[in-house]
Amino acid sequence: MDVERRSSPRTLANYDHALSEFRRHHRGFTSWQALTSDDFRQYLFEQMKREMGRATIRLHFAALRSFFKWLTRRQGWTVNPLLDVQLPKQEKKLPVVLTQAQILTMLELPLKLPKSCRDAVWAPERDAAILEMFYSTGMRLSELANLNVEDVDSYSDTVRVMGKGNKERLLPVGAPAMRAIQHYRQKAGVHSGPLFISKLRRRITIQAIDDVVKKYWRASGLPVHLTPHKLRHSFATHLLDNGADLRSVQELLGHASLSTTQIYTHVSTQRMKEVYEAAHPRA
Repeated sequence: MDVERRSSPRTLANYDHALSEFRRHHRGFTSWQALTSDDFRQYLFEQMKREMGRATIRLHFAALRSFFKWLTRRQGWTVNPLLDVQLPKQEKKLPVVLTQAQILTMLELPLKLPKSCRDAVWAPERDAAILEMFYSTGMRLSELANLNVEDVDSYSDTVRVMGKGNKERLLPVGAPAMRAIQHYRQKAGVHSGPLFISKLRRRITIQAIDDVVKKYWRASGLPVHLTPHKLRHSFATHLLDNGADLRSVQELLGHASLSTTQIYTHVSTQRMKEVYEAAHPRA
């Protein structure tokens, strides 16, 4: 997965964890070759008894299935016991998005709140640039953390992003986000290397960015629990709400399949229905 598929470090860690979890929880595990379909059905039953989410269960079994496909294709195994195991269907949950007004409230907070003595003096400018960049581009958390100064082109107002599978894409950046980036770089003296840095002037971690987003969510008092991914959801939904076509949104998000992007059309339609029912006299 690392060398041939170029899977992300997070995917590799998740799959490694899933295989280790199976070995840890399967009673009497001796070898992978000795396992039967009933062993995996029993494991599935135990996971459901522990009230694990369907998405987590499906992720665990995706790792197991991938492993057994590799064993049959590369190691010459003739039996794949997972072929007969039926998984629970994926829950169809619409992504939670913020309204445009809520987003604007969030984006204004970093430069309004009092500074913390624990932060670098330029931390508010950095945080403002992080939030602006998330909403302006819809990029993933890991993509934003891995940005370098050289990836941002202030002449064309674009940013080069390395996505899943080491696939590169070029994203437009809005004027407010570009201004926030330039203001932060001037204040922090960031001229090359990692774009977003910590107090120790090292590349900011994924966890630190997540903490930044949650900090301003708590300060905003918004009813929606905010995560970086919800900013990505909001980016896609607001584009569709304002007339963007689905194929363009797919390219901006870096989705390999259009079907992944289509969930946002349901969100957009649902919001349209809510507006209609609230405003139309004969709704």
